[in-house]
Amino acid sequence: MLKRAFKTIAAAACMTALLPLSANAAETLKWAHVYEEGSNYHQAALWAADEIAKRTDGRVELKVFPASSLGKEVEINEGLGIGSVDIIYTGPSFVERYYGPIAISDYPFIMRGFDHWEKYRDSELFAELSEGYKNATGSSVAGLVYYGQRHVTSNKPILKPADMEGLKIRVPNSPLMLMFPNAVGANPTPMAFSEVYLALQQGVVDAQENPLPTIQFKKFYEVQSNINLTGHILNSLLIIVSDSAVSRVGDDYAELNAVLKEAAMKASNEIYQSEQDLVAWFREKGITVNEVDKEPFKNAVTPMLTAEGVPYTLEHFKRLGDIK
Repeated sequence: MLKRAFKTIAAAACMTALLPLSANAAETLKWAHVYEEGSNYHQAALWAADEIAKRTDGRVELKVFPASSLGKEVEINEGLGIGSVDIIYTGPSFVERYYGPIAISDYPFIMRGFDHWEKYRDSELFAELSEGYKNATGSSVAGLVYYGQRHVTSNKPILKPADMEGLKIRVPNSPLMLMFPNAVGANPTPMAFSEVYLALQQGVVDAQENPLPTIQFKKFYEVQSNINLTGHILNSLLIIVSDSAVSRVGDDYAELNAVLKEAAMKASNEIYQSEQDLVAWFREKGITVNEVDKEPFKNAVTPMLTAEGVPYTLEHFKRLGDIK
């Protein structure tokens, strides 16, 4: 009787060893970002979570943590290296401190529009810069996401660079975001994304700058009367996967990478379309949306784009400009 019991246990153990990974615990990856649950970025991440579960038969599970719930932007970037997060959305401006050249696309007036951005995303230049980031950090760039053209919101019209002189404007806590306000004589004030609404409401800062979809989902229009279409930066996000996560999912990384690229494209197309629709939406809400001649703003910034201290080379700058 005892011998038969041992045989049964042994057989069960062998069967367990032979079961596919999907019958055991999934490899769970934490995807952190600073955007609201209603944002296109979060919805695309949730879509990716469902999709990767299907395509790997449950072997890989994504858990998405929005709205800075696992840390602000600087913290989640650091988290990739220490293992507290596995995947993040982050701006090239935050990645600049790890590998400077990949931030080139976020510098003021350097991108010509959505078509130029799409060609850059698919270019050898972006592939090389992504490889450079991986060599510097060990983490992998899985996708580039269109974030939109950044515009200045304020409680007064801003139609020319002189209108920004002395303006206390919130910017993300990254070096490249200081270039535009410094060029036009404003007073840039770095601040975490989660703190901006209250700072505007309480008058801690006079203005902020973000794309129209972000202004909408963060409700900045509730505490700012003017949206000024400066379009001074065409902004992107990177989807980055830690080296640890790549190792843990093993052969499923190819599928994960494919899903993340599809999620990036999905969010990008949605954001671009919403940009086309939102000027009318804001005006219907009673917000003053000011058309702006961008040339004087661009002229103020242009000398800085090839000055000493930028993190990319002149070759990078010319190659990006030559993308048609």
